Amino acid sequence: MYKKYGKRCLDFILSLCGIIVLSPVLLVLAVLVRVKLGSPVLFKQERPGKDEKIFTLCKFRTMTDARDENGNLLPDAVRLTKFGKLLRATSLDELPELFNILKGDMSVIGPRPLLVSYLPYYTERERLRHSVRPGLTGLAQVSGRNFLDWDRRFQKDVEYVEHLTFRMDLKVLWMTVQTVLGHTDEVAEDTGAAEGNFAEIRKKRLEETGSLEA
Repeated sequence: MYKKYGKRCLDFILSLCGIIVLSPVLLVLAVLVRVKLGSPVLFKQERPGKDEKIFTLCKFRTMTDARDENGNLLPDAVRLTKFGKLLRATSLDELPELFNILKGDMSVIGPRPLLVSYLPYYTERERLRHSVRPGLTGLAQVSGRNFLDWDRRFQKDVEYVEHLTFRMDLKVLWMTVQTVLGHTDEVAEDTGAAEGNFAEIRKKRLEETGSLEA
């Protein structure tokens, strides 16, 4: 009952309350992003949601549009400013996703929505992560995400889907609060982990073994 009806109702209420309460913060951040990083204020990118339906995810931008003499964008590490790093470290860049949650594209808790280009490289079991709405935060993110390889991250996502209950969501929410207040970067999104780009890793595995399985 919770998974089918209660979770969506709770998402709607929490996101609406969050938008209302945090509206001054959203306004201030929008102004700061515009002044420090330029326009547009929001970073928008297509991501796969529930049942792999594509939606547009919105976040505050964290990088400038600095380019070289040929007009090509400079590397991410160069364009990511101290202010951008602060937004990511505090997860403040994720606040516009409250509108994605209100709309129904996302949930407060669920597997993080990753890149569309990753879709061909999930195993059948890993595809279970797309049987629920993606989340603002999730079990993988609060389980030491930056210290887990891709295989173990997706194991956590599947574990969440298979044990989705109100109690599980409360657990992940509490762990998220602890993580953010602890000023760690475990909940910060990173579509190219320390071990490397997921799609490239799975391509190589497929070429070497003929299978996406580890």
